[in-house]
Amino acid sequence: MKFMTEFRDADVVAQYMEEIRRTVTRPWTIMEVCGGQTHSLVKNGILQLLPEQVRMVHGPGCPVCVTPLNLIDKAVHLALDKGVILCSYGDMLRVPGSKMSLLEAKAAGADVRILYSPLEAVKIAAETPGREVVFFAVGFETTAPANALSVLHAQRLGVKNYSILTSHVLVPPAMEAVMNDEEAQIQAFLAAGHVCTIMGISEYGPLVERYKIPIVVTGFEPVDLVQGILMTVRQLERGEHKLENQYSRVVRAEGNPEAIKVIREVFEESDREWRGIGNIPHSGYEVREELAAYDADKKFAVNIEKVPESPECIAGLVLKGIKKPHECPAFGKKCTPQFPLGAPMVSSEGACAAYYHFSQLLENVQP
Repeated sequence: MKFMTEFRDADVVAQYMEEIRRTVTRPWTIMEVCGGQTHSLVKNGILQLLPEQVRMVHGPGCPVCVTPLNLIDKAVHLALDKGVILCSYGDMLRVPGSKMSLLEAKAAGADVRILYSPLEAVKIAAETPGREVVFFAVGFETTAPANALSVLHAQRLGVKNYSILTSHVLVPPAMEAVMNDEEAQIQAFLAAGHVCTIMGISEYGPLVERYKIPIVVTGFEPVDLVQGILMTVRQLERGEHKLENQYSRVVRAEGNPEAIKVIREVFEESDREWRGIGNIPHSGYEVREELAAYDADKKFAVNIEKVPESPECIAGLVLKGIKKPHECPAFGKKCTPQFPLGAPMVSSEGACAAYYHFSQLLENVQP
């Protein structure tokens, strides 16, 4: 399949790896932002193939993983106590709240449904006028257009029993927060290609200049990632800091103007709590006031008390690239995909889940 098989070519990967080995002369720490990139690096054995001077650390690039406990508790409350039809993507169902997950709420009798699109939730609402339908809208900028469209679609249809519980987080502010952390040792970033497909790359230029670090936008296939690492290492070795686009076959500098227009029609930027990290200014989307009727947070006005994370979970340190998953004392023991302490062990993009499922590929990978 075009744009798939050629970007999984082992010979091309080997050529780029050899060039990385010839180029690198000293240790460098590079963070890949997106959890999809993390999983690709791990499952394809790329971390094991890289020279020891190139250390990859894993960023907060999993929106499911950074959805705060309080918001999951709110979704559980709406489904179990308010009797709404709670719809979401599959990853969210097993993420632990303070008392239970949405999957456990479903087992207790709540009407919780896995959907592939928020437009399906609008259809359910239109067909079930006697029930409130809430879509748990989780994601980066990538999923924001579809969630925004669902609100506009419900409005056009006159569907008044539909709303979204928003947990949208934005990548550039998170990268800035990571760099501002006192313990951060990151010298370059691989930026998430799917986010840039929507938003373009202009937001990353100021980060490059402010922190004097290379940022390379990459895709998710092995060739994408290894070429992106090579481009980053070349900059680091030359003492350069530039914004480069490895994923140019998909990402345009201006992004997708129509998608951006839809996002801005429905959402506005807001401060957002990131699970394990804390509050990051201007790092999320919330529904605009004029569309408050479709904002589940305002519609139901549920006040859920915040509770602390498990003291045994170091997810925050993992998400900031300070620790790696296997450095957590609970990893693979008290914390497993079946019985997770934190969200990164649950999500299909979580770094802890990647390390757990592909642990046999990580035996010789440096911490």
